Parts: sequence; structure tokens; C-alpha cells
Amino acid sequence: MTTSMTHTTAALKPAEVKKDWVLIDAEGLVLGRLASIIANRLRGKHKATFTPHVDCGDNIIVINADKVRVTGNKLDQSVFYYHTGYAGGIKGRTLRDRLSSAHPERVLEKAVERMITRGPLQRAQMKHLYIYAGASHPHDGQQPTKLDVAALNSKNTRV
Repeated sequence: MTTSMTHTTAALKPAEVKKDWVLIDAEGLVLGRLASIIANRLRGKHKATFTPHVDCGDNIIVINADKVRVTGNKLDQSVFYYHTGYAGGIKGRTLRDRLSSAHPERVLEKAVERMITRGPLQRAQMKHLYIYAGASHPHDGQQPTKLDVAALNSKNTRV
């Protein structure tokens, strides 16, 4: 006697995806840990209906991105290099310089972007990330739910 044990994994279709709005206050949070949590939420890995090839993550709003923290000596030792396009045009900026510049939210944006698998799906998922350096944001109409990242783990915050 044989019994049929068929288990199927449910794969979401793009029309079946339900995206929530989540608000995260980045003040005092550790950069890498925050970026990891945001990347997982953008991909949708926290949901039971996660499907790797579908954009099933949430819309993430991050405020106070200029008040994010790093541990150790990374502020002065972590250098981001870029090239101007001219011969000998390699330049570098420390993390401290980037956080005190006109666009400190780009530090967190790049950290999240590098944690998501590259390709067309990554570009679609990154469009659902909204990062603001200050405490205000224009997404009050979406009624985002607040996610307390500091309460998830005591290591997520540094004073």
C-alpha cells in the first residue's frame, strides 16, 4: 500500500503580493545591523509567503539616517573609493566624511543595496526603500507601522 505525500510550496504571483508600510527610526542604531534588517524586510524574507523571484517585501521608510552609528574605528578607517574617470583620478572618502556630507542617507542606502542580490529584482526592491536624513517624511498618508529595531536585539543600538 502506497500513500501519496504530496506537499507543494506556494509560490506567490506578483498580483498576489501585499506590501505593508514600515517606519524605522535609525537614531542610535548600528549601521550594518540596521542594513541587514532592512534588506531582509525589502526582500520579504520575514514573511511565510516568501518567494525568491518575486518582489514580495514591504515598503520601508527610514528616518534620522544621519544619526546612525558604527562600532569600532570604522568612522576613520573605512574608506570608500571612487574614480573620477581621469588618469590617476582615484579618490576616497572616509565614513565620517560621508555621514557629515550633504547626503548622509546614501551611506545606509549603499549598505542595504549591497546586501540584496544584484539584478533587475534588486532594482525593483530598492525602489521601495525611502531614506530621509531628518525626522520628517512625506509618507504619513500610508499610515506606516513603526518597527522598533532597538528592541529586537540589545546589540542593535549604540549610545
